[in-house]
Amino acid sequence: MEKIKELYKKYEEIIVYLIVGVLTTIVSWLACFVAKFFLDSNVSFQNFLINTISWVVGVCFAYPLNRAWVFKSKNKNIIPEFAKFAGSRVSTWILDVIVMWFFINIVSFQSLFIRLIGFIGIHFSNIDTEEKIYYWFVKIFISAVLVTVANYIFSKFLVFGKKKKTGKTQKNDADRKEKTSENQE
Repeated sequence: MEKIKELYKKYEEIIVYLIVGVLTTIVSWLACFVAKFFLDSNVSFQNFLINTISWVVGVCFAYPLNRAWVFKSKNKNIIPEFAKFAGSRVSTWILDVIVMWFFINIVSFQSLFIRLIGFIGIHFSNIDTEEKIYYWFVKIFISAVLVTVANYIFSKFLVFGKKKKTGKTQKNDADRKEKTSENQE
């Protein structure tokens, strides 16, 4: 049990990040599901709105959880921090769009993928099912992995990263501590 606690402590940030990510995905998909009741995904603009609503809800849900639980931010400037968070999520949304476009529309490995899973005994009765399976394989195992890693890196280093103290700031802190200890004597 002690070993598990030690491993958790060592990888706490990543573990909590993955938990928050799963929760964010569920909330985002629920928003998509609700939006589809009011909008028609077969109409391009409405499909864009459904996905945009899902993304906005996901970002608004993810920010406070990442701020409080994952990165434990103490930054008092919440608006600029949220703007950086949302901006980094826009860039990974674009990454998602590009990855999906590349693997679905430009360089499709669908026939290779279908043959590979055929070797393990999984066969599909029609092309439509194969296309859906390949689409979700790319969405979950290629795009989602890349987006998750990029989101973590952006959040850790650009959004919630701790500012390193410069030599001058460190000297000022040391001088302040010295003066405080002299005043207490």
